[in-house]
Amino acid sequence: MSDSSHTPLQPKHLGQSSELPASPGAALLDYVPNPRPGELYLVRFAAPEFTSLCPVTGQPDFAHLVIDYAPGETIVESKSLKLFLGSFRNHAGFHEDCTVGIGRRLFDEMQPQWLRIGGYWYPRGGIPIDVFWQSGPPPLGLWLPDQGVASYRGRG
Repeated sequence: MSDSSHTPLQPKHLGQSSELPASPGAALLDYVPNPRPGELYLVRFAAPEFTSLCPVTGQPDFAHLVIDYAPGETIVESKSLKLFLGSFRNHAGFHEDCTVGIGRRLFDEMQPQWLRIGGYWYPRGGIPIDVFWQSGPPPLGLWLPDQGVASYRGRG
């Protein structure tokens, strides 16, 4: 699903003009050295307007994604992450596949100390689906703030 032949020292997107990848598999994620190696800290990315396609109907699905991780040797470069997430715009996948796939790919490639992703999917067919994945127990002493996304309550 990915090309891991690039080194974390040579980002392909940062400072460059980059097209939106045609698919998640075609997206290249860049990793750069952790500027605070040896420190235990949390990085959070929130993508409140994530979209993919329903694999059955082809209709758009929308989610608010929250990705938290404790860096290891590298961090993900944010422009490449934005392009990767944007590549799901034309990707047909169930909520579970998209959410877990994003978390797994980031964890496998970046190799952080710990990673979790919350996929808060907006209702289609009257049922919201929230999907959560984490790489394992968080490191001892890591501050884990709430992901800040309220449970779906409808219109009132």
